[in-house]
Amino acid sequence: MEPVRYVDLLNQRYRAQGFPPYEWTVNQPEELTPLEKPLAECRVSMLTSGGVSHCSMPTWDAYARNDFRLDTVDPEAAGVDFSVSDSYYDTSDAQRDVNTVFPIDRLRELEADGTIGSVAPRLWSGFMGRIYKRTHTTEVAAPALVNELKADDVDLFLLVPA
Repeated sequence: MEPVRYVDLLNQRYRAQGFPPYEWTVNQPEELTPLEKPLAECRVSMLTSGGVSHCSMPTWDAYARNDFRLDTVDPEAAGVDFSVSDSYYDTSDAQRDVNTVFPIDRLRELEADGTIGSVAPRLWSGFMGRIYKRTHTTEVAAPALVNELKADDVDLFLLVPA
């Protein structure tokens, strides 16, 4: 069986829509930053980019581009109170169990058993649309999110891409 060549498929899809060839981001390796305190004392937050929306919020546009919307999620929200809207991956597992792309129940379990110190007062869902504005992401949207995480005294931030 041949592997799925996602980059080639995405390039073909966007070329067919009239877009110029996509310039893929090449990230340089960074040194791992060790935690400054034990995990059992850390406050943890997370972000999913999997098109997850709480029932109190509008659903995501499954075909969005450059959607920098960022929803806050109450860490006490029930795992069944979410919907998933994304056209770039098979959402059937996420529809059955949101924890596959937004492990909210697992995070609370880690807090309850003492693995982590606490769940932050806000969790996040966002950056769902295909993001082509890298400069906006790196210079505006990501720093704004970092400021929110600092306001919540977050020690560890989990990124859960779809």
